[in-house]
Amino acid sequence: MIEQSVKKADRIILGIDPGTIIMGYGILGVYDKKPGMIAMGLIELSKIGDHYMRLARIYERVKMLVEQYCPDEVAIEAPFFGKNVQSMLKLGRAQGVAMAAALSHQVPICEYEPRKIKQAITGNGAASKEQVCEMLIRILSISRENILPKLDATDALAAALCHFYELGKPSVPKASSWKDFIAKNPGKVKGL
Repeated sequence: MIEQSVKKADRIILGIDPGTIIMGYGILGVYDKKPGMIAMGLIELSKIGDHYMRLARIYERVKMLVEQYCPDEVAIEAPFFGKNVQSMLKLGRAQGVAMAAALSHQVPICEYEPRKIKQAITGNGAASKEQVCEMLIRILSISRENILPKLDATDALAAALCHFYELGKPSVPKASSWKDFIAKNPGKVKGL
């Protein structure tokens, strides 16, 4: 685990990159509306042979992270659709167990597709893990010696940063029709 010095953050976001062999996590602090890395690390599960015991370990570790860092929200990477159904099932279980651990402490959860996370961090939804890592180094001023060899931790930190960016977007009232939209947003409609 890599941990930076911690000062009182205005908001804390726990990012999770789910996996059943390696699960990455990243803790992002928001200080005066600016993001900063607090910690990132990996939960190594390859030495645990039984899939269900891996799920138990994920639950325990995520619960410990929530208790240690007291996040305001959790941003988790949503499973992408692949060809291997068994892998998808296992990944979905890992994600669900991580979510349950956060929910056991009433921490709200937001899911983000991998493409959306990459787009938010690099501007390219098809960016590589290495490109995402490089942008995080620049955006969050992370020292290169703090980057772990496996990029699951930076993927998790990217999920947290994506959530931070989403929090800053203005909310647009939902409308059921154009007439409803015009009624709710009179300043956004100009005469023709």
